[in-house]
Amino acid sequence: MEIRPVPYDHPDAVKLDAAVQAEYDIRYGDGGDATPMDPADFRPPNGTYLLAYDALGVPVASGGWRVQDANDEGNRDGDAELKRMYVVEEMRGRGLARRILATLEEDARTAGRVRMVLETGTKQPEAIALYTSSGYEPCEKFGHYRFHEDSRCYAKYL
Repeated sequence: MEIRPVPYDHPDAVKLDAAVQAEYDIRYGDGGDATPMDPADFRPPNGTYLLAYDALGVPVASGGWRVQDANDEGNRDGDAELKRMYVVEEMRGRGLARRILATLEEDARTAGRVRMVLETGTKQPEAIALYTSSGYEPCEKFGHYRFHEDSRCYAKYL
């Protein structure tokens, strides 16, 4: 696998984003994640977006982080928000998400961020298992879905 940074609006990133949105819709029945996102959010030094490619050059996993400082949605100064972690179904269970997560954490740390935060949901037990086994702990809710019952937020100091 090759993990490399790409723009959030790169065609391969758009393809995987559509796949994750479809999965969110299946799990939650809400059309997907409505969190406002801008490709500029993932441009260094304010974030990065990664794709993993298989040996044939097919994009199979994604993930990114973006700067979040104290705001009216519950973030704190120094936060890096994890977004769009996704692995295509046929490639799950191979450690790709864990590799992308570790790369994103190191990148955010290097950029001066002090805490990685993420929001997931109760219908994503695989995500919750990945994050808790990677040292993330439940934290105060933040972000677009902070008032939703199914929302779960986690944080890890970098």
